[in-house]
Amino acid sequence: MGASGWSYVTPCRESVGVALEALKAEVFAQLYGDGDEYASMEELHADEEFMEEEGTHSILDIRRVVETLKVPRESRTADYFTVRPLAPDRLLIHFDTERPTVQQYEDAVARSYTSMRTDCPGDLDTTLLGEHKMRWTGFYVLLHTDDLPTHVGFFGSSGD
Repeated sequence: MGASGWSYVTPCRESVGVALEALKAEVFAQLYGDGDEYASMEELHADEEFMEEEGTHSILDIRRVVETLKVPRESRTADYFTVRPLAPDRLLIHFDTERPTVQQYEDAVARSYTSMRTDCPGDLDTTLLGEHKMRWTGFYVLLHTDDLPTHVGFFGSSGD
C-alpha cells in the first residue's frame, strides 16, 4: 500500500456504516484535531479541490459503504471513494474461514507488509492487502469473536 495505504480495525457498532463513521471521526481527530486546517469533517470534505486531487491518504477519503461484491473498476465512477465487503471466496483464501478474527486479520496485514519489504513484489498479489488494486477505494472484512461479528477491518488505498 505504500504511503497511501491504510488498514484499520474498529469495533462493529450496529453496522459497517456506523463503524466507518466512528473510525473516520477518530482519524479526523488524530489528523486535524487541532482545528488549524479544518474545524470539522464537513469542512474538510467541502474543500473539493484538496479532496479530489490530493486527499488525506487515510480512511477519511472514503465516503460510503457499498454492498456489492463486484471488484471496483476505474471505469465505474460510482466505485470511487467506497469500501465494499471482501468476497467470501477471498476470505477463505486469506483466512481459511469466512469468519476471521481480529488476530487473523492483523496477522494477514502483517504478512502483507512483510511481502512489501521483500525483493519479490509479486508476492504482494497473494496477500490480503494485495486484493486492493484501485486507488480511492477499499474493502472491509467483518471480524468475529465466538462466531459473532465484533469488529470491522478496513483496508485500501487513496492518493498517490
